[in-house]
Amino acid sequence: MPHTSHLEISKSAYRRNIKFLQNQLGAETIISSVVKGNAYGHGIENIIPIAESAGIRHFSTFSTDEAMRVHNTIEKNSTIMIMGMIENRDLEWAIEKDIEFFVFEFDRLLATIKAAKKLRKKAKVHIEVETGFHRTGFEWKEKEILAEMLFEQQEHLELSGLCTHYAGAESIANYVRVQNQIKKYHEFKKWFFNKGIKFKTHHTACSAASLSYPETIMDMVRIGIVQYGFWPSQETYMSKFKQLAVNRKNPLKRLITWKSKIMSLKKVEMGDFIGYGNTYMAPRNMLVAMIPIGYGHGFSRMLSNLGKVLIHGKIVSVVGTVTMNSITVDVTDLRDVKKGNEVVIIGKQKNNEITVASFSESSQQVNYELLTRLPQDIPRKIVY
Repeated sequence: MPHTSHLEISKSAYRRNIKFLQNQLGAETIISSVVKGNAYGHGIENIIPIAESAGIRHFSTFSTDEAMRVHNTIEKNSTIMIMGMIENRDLEWAIEKDIEFFVFEFDRLLATIKAAKKLRKKAKVHIEVETGFHRTGFEWKEKEILAEMLFEQQEHLELSGLCTHYAGAESIANYVRVQNQIKKYHEFKKWFFNKGIKFKTHHTACSAASLSYPETIMDMVRIGIVQYGFWPSQETYMSKFKQLAVNRKNPLKRLITWKSKIMSLKKVEMGDFIGYGNTYMAPRNMLVAMIPIGYGHGFSRMLSNLGKVLIHGKIVSVVGTVTMNSITVDVTDLRDVKKGNEVVIIGKQKNNEITVASFSESSQQVNYELLTRLPQDIPRKIVY
């Protein structure tokens, strides 16, 4: 059965974004495509084939369930890495399937060694160290015990990486903190090297760090939102502005377009209230259109009387309260508007565009939040 809206995912836009990233990062740096949050709302099963066709061979997830979806989708023998949640009982599955995963605490390390011994197969682990994010990672004071365990259990562990994560590389306000983290990571790296413990890869950079702190580009980078065509922040974009100003074009292209249709039309007389409550009184005789998407589909209730959509290439306003399943928009000034006309919620229509950034700013959401809140049951289709 048809859904009330659908998302279009552009394959050519993805290829363009990856090409830009490869030029920025260098040919030797591995790009790990971060597909957590249902590939930032784009759909894991949609993005994996597109990414593999663009040459990506490494994918990062947050959790085991996401890793399973990636494992069931890949076709190019790509590597999968779990950065966050994996239950100890699922470690055997990960080891059996050659899934790599972060180890940032002794409980997981001990459980990993136990599972690897049982399977008689090395676990591919990435040791995460605490450099100042204060979320996950082995502390500096734990390094001696950690090193001893890694050395003693080397027949059961493949040290696939030494990693950390930066606390807000997308904002200049965090510059000092990030610089301190970079310094601390290199202290860990040097210390392990001097102990004779070697890692296959070293990686610390997310999208923002890769673009704003080139010194964080190592053997591999974990690229999330940029591959989908979005700058991590306005500050990240501005840090590249001089370089980008040569062509005066944004090198990133949004993959996602969100479309729906007009469900019905209604005439409203001046002075009447539209929708729930009394948040919007018609200032004139109006024609309004009902669009069958609401906060249940990811269109924030905070966009009541604020949101915009495109119809006939014109920007029209949401009037009244956003409900669970619908919004009402003012189409009084449009010509020949009809039931079934296309509505663009995010994307281009003729000469106008509603970007995710503008959509986010109106609802006080960040790009990441808006994208990952798009329900998985909204149909997604690949377009060129």
